Amino acid sequence: MKPESLSGGGMPPAVIAISSHVARGAVGNRSIVNALETFGFPVWAVPTVLLPFHPGHGRATRIEPDPALFGPFLDDLLGSKWIGETGAIITGYMANATQAEKVGGFVAAARKANPRLVYLCDPVIGDTNGLYVGESTAAAIRDHLLPQADIATPNLFELAWLSGSERPGDAVSAVETARTLGPSVVLVTSAPAYMRGNTANLLVERESATLAEHRIVNGPGNGSGDLVAGLFLARLLSGSAPVEALEKASASIFEIMSRAARRGSDELMPQADPQSLLNPVAIVTLRAIAPTPAFRR
Repeated sequence: MKPESLSGGGMPPAVIAISSHVARGAVGNRSIVNALETFGFPVWAVPTVLLPFHPGHGRATRIEPDPALFGPFLDDLLGSKWIGETGAIITGYMANATQAEKVGGFVAAARKANPRLVYLCDPVIGDTNGLYVGESTAAAIRDHLLPQADIATPNLFELAWLSGSERPGDAVSAVETARTLGPSVVLVTSAPAYMRGNTANLLVERESATLAEHRIVNGPGNGSGDLVAGLFLARLLSGSAPVEALEKASASIFEIMSRAARRGSDELMPQADPQSLLNPVAIVTLRAIAPTPAFRR
């Protein structure tokens, strides 16, 4: 899988982004689409659920697409005369198991039409408090989406749940767990850092693993995983090597969270700081992570 091969002259590839949509805030597709479009990529945005704002802020009425119409909606995109313009798919929050299954079929069909298509699966199923989707939905993401992914971007809880293992307590064990997940590239967000007071993103490839860590920011965190996934994909599609994409995406999220905290915002504000997406100046620490001797091949 060489996503950088999609970059170059001419029209940039379109990206199909399938995730939640909020009226207010910067979570789900609001973050993903903004990141990709800031880098110049056309985005076909498909909402899996409509919400007034992130449910963490309070009661939020859900509008879910009619299951009888969601599949045909995807079929229309697949059968359109523009499908050849697409070079990547990114998926995030799924509202139910049936939706995840239909998206899985859509990804498979799109890949038949374009074998070079890159698929990033952000398995949005839970956090440190446990699952926040139904177990059947989480299982459908694991069974129908994750096996097709070139890239997966789970947080630490999601990594453990999807792999059926204990939550990794350090970076080395997180590397070993990530390599059981399936995709050739796994970016673990909120990974264990080496320095106290830091948080990290962990990039795990077939033959290497790299940790990017920075100070923890006491500010809005909703949507940070969505934004990292969108930025990481945008960097890869722009021609960056995975480690560079890791470093830049991590620096960007550190800046965006810091700026939102200074403003007193209860949401990330990436739209207010496009320079932090394109050219972050924050410094993150990169560390190569070696597997334990027993795990080395």
